[in-house]
Amino acid sequence: MTEHENPDAKVPRSRLGSALQQENVSDRHKDVLEAAATLFAERGYAATSVRDIGEQVGLLGGSLYHYIKSKEALFVRIHDIALQMAEDRIAFAISQFVDPWDRLEAACITMLEIQLDPASLTMPLMKDFASVPMEIRARLIAKRDEFEHIFRDLVTDLPLDPAVDRGVYRLLLLTLLNNVSGWYKDGRLAPQEIARQIVQIFRQSQR
Repeated sequence: MTEHENPDAKVPRSRLGSALQQENVSDRHKDVLEAAATLFAERGYAATSVRDIGEQVGLLGGSLYHYIKSKEALFVRIHDIALQMAEDRIAFAISQFVDPWDRLEAACITMLEIQLDPASLTMPLMKDFASVPMEIRARLIAKRDEFEHIFRDLVTDLPLDPAVDRGVYRLLLLTLLNNVSGWYKDGRLAPQEIARQIVQIFRQSQR
């Protein structure tokens, strides 16, 4: 142990999970990413300092900068990993179906399962958007636009009335899905059932 390490530090529970298996970095570096993910999700960007992250993994002083460039770059990386995890899960879910409505339902179910999971990273990071520096917002927006291409393709494949603007249809659907976490309470309806209800409502509007 060096003078820059804290033996009492505790590595946080995994929020990035299997995504880190694809990262070609050391175990120590993975610990840093896990710690940052947990703190950003629980405290928010503004309330999390580089020192806080270092203390979580027992790295003090300048030692942490061996693994990160800056707090801003670290947030972008965690944000991108979280969205990629969500995108991969949704892509796998819809790959099990052929019918356009079944594919949309699978995507909505998976998205709500991710967003309503207490260990989710996507919702805390997305809601914290306003607190991040302006200079990195464009990078975050680009990644989110890339993620939303899944739903753009799904809506494109739906047999909608020609009078329906598919862009508006998609934005209304995503807005609804993204706001479920604001009113959801564990109990009467599971995330899967809420997603099915949402798709049913959107499908009924076309009959």
